[in-house]
Amino acid sequence: MVAIQRLGVSAPVVAIRAEQGSLTPPGNPRKVGWWSEGALPGAAQGSAVITGHTVHDGGGAFDDLEQLRAGDVVVLSTSRGTVNYRVTGVTTYRKQAFARSAAAVFDQSGPGRLVLITCEDWNGKVYLSNVVVVAQPMA
Repeated sequence: MVAIQRLGVSAPVVAIRAEQGSLTPPGNPRKVGWWSEGALPGAAQGSAVITGHTVHDGGGAFDDLEQLRAGDVVVLSTSRGTVNYRVTGVTTYRKQAFARSAAAVFDQSGPGRLVLITCEDWNGKVYLSNVVVVAQPMA
């Protein structure tokens, strides 16, 4: 379960895998997906990546992710316990820029962190951008 009090988010987390180089959130927009090929939440090294849907007319778990700010808290509950994270950055990437930054976003070599990803900038047909939130574990 991922909980973000500031946004009123409480969403179940399910394991997902990348398919053909893409990480697609669960079909149910109220659930979010943890990239099972990345770090486990709370790991000392690597990025625990969670992605969720934004629904342009409401109802997606990560609809308002872009509203997070540095210092906000994200709580992740797992079968091993609860991990609290503090947001350190929120970046909106155009789709092409996100593709160029993917290696850094999904990096598994650095210190443990949480990365939340969703779509943004609905133009009436498609989303033009991705919001990426980076959070560090709290002591």
